[in-house]
Amino acid sequence: MLRRINQIAVCLRSNYGTLVNSSDGQLVQHVPVLCEQAVTYLNPAPKKIFIDMTFGAGGHTRQLLEKHDDIKVFALDRDPIAYELARSISEEYPNRLIPLLGKFSELPRLLKELDVKKYSIDGILFDFGCSSMQFDEAERGFSISKNGPLDMRMDYGRNSEQITAADVIARAEEADLVKILRVYGEEKGAKKIARAIVEARSAFYRIETTKQLSDLVASCLQDTYRLDKIQRPTHVATKTFQALRIFVNNELNEINYGMILANEYLRHEGRLVAITFHSLEDTIVKRHINGNVIEGIANPVPLKYCGHDVTHDKELIDTFVGSSWKQLHKHVITPSEAEIARNSRSRSAKLRAAIKVK
Repeated sequence: MLRRINQIAVCLRSNYGTLVNSSDGQLVQHVPVLCEQAVTYLNPAPKKIFIDMTFGAGGHTRQLLEKHDDIKVFALDRDPIAYELARSISEEYPNRLIPLLGKFSELPRLLKELDVKKYSIDGILFDFGCSSMQFDEAERGFSISKNGPLDMRMDYGRNSEQITAADVIARAEEADLVKILRVYGEEKGAKKIARAIVEARSAFYRIETTKQLSDLVASCLQDTYRLDKIQRPTHVATKTFQALRIFVNNELNEINYGMILANEYLRHEGRLVAITFHSLEDTIVKRHINGNVIEGIANPVPLKYCGHDVTHDKELIDTFVGSSWKQLHKHVITPSEAEIARNSRSRSAKLRAAIKVK
């Protein structure tokens, strides 16, 4: 597994992106979304310390490090491939880029091991969702357009007991499938899709690949026509894939917890920048920034539907007294038409930036 991770992480560097090897041997350009705006709002200055909570291919982090030669960035990612990539890039920035492998909920332990104190960080960046590397690797199972095993684990096998999307499809009750698709994918055809999955199982048809799932969804929504944010035709299984990915990776709870940690580790007047890609992510971020949080929870859905393995540090949440943020812009920041033309994956991105005022 480690050898495969290292093979995928082989990269060439460029100023605004990273060229990474895809599963078919082609070099794919990773372009960070809203990079210039994110770095500007983080307000980089000499000797500042940042946490990139979602390192990915490192585009945002690289731009931060290039601003001043004494800026330090702790680069967190739950994906071992991204972690190995961060280790590789860190050779260019000795003692300034510190790779960390883990989820948001593992950050307190990782920072404690490095003797990083609370209220000591100048800026924290989130870039939620999947990275281009994950979508471009067929065997990761995130992409509708690339056939591969129905996996969708962002951790890429770090935990052998973690369920995959195929496990959910094979084991979940029909009613639970409906809830997953409706809540996490905002899928109007959730009942039809769940029924088709259960019927396929009854016929001993194993759904184990992305093509099998996308074809099944298309077959039961064949009269449905959908457009994306820029009015381009989009596959009818997109929301189903989103729902399964969010559920498998417990993303909403992790995002909620990550926002709590941002409040805990940022110093007074520290900067928070969060880039989201769908309404569920954006709602959690917005509610934290606006102080609309009850007992540390800002999820827009009932907690019992938030994931299969709720992960919270109860002691931290019990001592948490509420965020206090000042938003740094009047309206949410979205990509320009030129950026969308360059990078279609940026089309649904929203950026929110805030300063911690107490």
